[in-house]
Amino acid sequence: MFKSRFLLMFSLLLAIGLILGACGSSEDGGEAGGDTNEKEEKEQTSGEGNGDFSVAMVTDVGGVDDKSFNQSAWEGLQAFGEEHGLSKGEGFDYAQSESDADYTTNINRLVRQDYNLIFGIGYLLQPAIEEVAAQYPDTKFSVVDSVAKGDNVASVTFKEHQGSFLAGVAAAKKTKTNKIGFVGGVDGDLINKFEAGYVAGAKSVNPDIDVDVQYAESFAAADKGKLIASNMYSKGIDVIYHASGATGNGVFAQAKDLKKNNPDEDYWVIGVDRDQYEEGAIEDTNVTLTSMVKRVDIAVQDVANQAKQGEFPGGKVLEYGLDDDAISIARTNEEALNEEIIAAVEDWKEKIVNGDVEVPSNRDDLKTYVDSL
Repeated sequence: MFKSRFLLMFSLLLAIGLILGACGSSEDGGEAGGDTNEKEEKEQTSGEGNGDFSVAMVTDVGGVDDKSFNQSAWEGLQAFGEEHGLSKGEGFDYAQSESDADYTTNINRLVRQDYNLIFGIGYLLQPAIEEVAAQYPDTKFSVVDSVAKGDNVASVTFKEHQGSFLAGVAAAKKTKTNKIGFVGGVDGDLINKFEAGYVAGAKSVNPDIDVDVQYAESFAAADKGKLIASNMYSKGIDVIYHASGATGNGVFAQAKDLKKNNPDEDYWVIGVDRDQYEEGAIEDTNVTLTSMVKRVDIAVQDVANQAKQGEFPGGKVLEYGLDDDAISIARTNEEALNEEIIAAVEDWKEKIVNGDVEVPSNRDDLKTYVDSL
């Protein structure tokens, strides 16, 4: 009897031990499974683990709401996100730069966040894009408005001089004083393209027209843009074309201030990069004559889609111009941009697209062009 009870007790203890051992084994396995799940979750949030695609951009100092270049690029990313059912922070995003020192830091941060494609918006980011791209060959990069080295970098450029030429035609046809102005951001090869095209277009209409060219040496100095515009308008200039990012906000502000106080006088502004008609709105009128529209949004969306489809144009230079409607002149202000001006713009556009006119893209070529008129 005792022996039977002992055997029964031993059997029960052995069974309990086996059960506890099994529970312990299951608990250990759960921890290992948790590690695996955590790893899989990390891979999925990277945009690679589950086949998703993520894209981000780094602004220059003008910021994402500069009402110009950066804003247009951000609109392109938003359109890409909407097209693919993504949301800000979940598939696409941006990093804003407050100074030049932020470029490399912001790009590296986005790399660590595992974005598949990272845009550098503006030629000022080209050195930083090249540097980081060389360190991360498996990440895709793109720089807008410059050409960067690297098989994993796509360079997006535009024929800004062509659109600026048409802006010059419009300005020359609109001015009553034969005095027009150009406000540039930073004086360099890129903005010189805008300047050369604008002057060439205006001189093609009227070789004797006076074009005042000034640079703010910043894309984020609205106060300086306002001051330059004030000086220009005070000298009788009645049309100003700006290619200066957020600095151009000051040009618009000055034109609107003057128009409020002198409603019978002309203080026109030609916007840049995107249709800046809204920036010129004032009561029952508008000081925006037109805008040289550069479809940065379309280019950004296009490159992002190519990358998502496995057709990323790494190592290539993409150039968008008049012939593919990536460059154009806005016609939003129908009262200001009359039929005569539109006809002249279309005539010169046809000559450019057909190759009858070679628009200068730098100051040396501009001098040669003007001398030939």
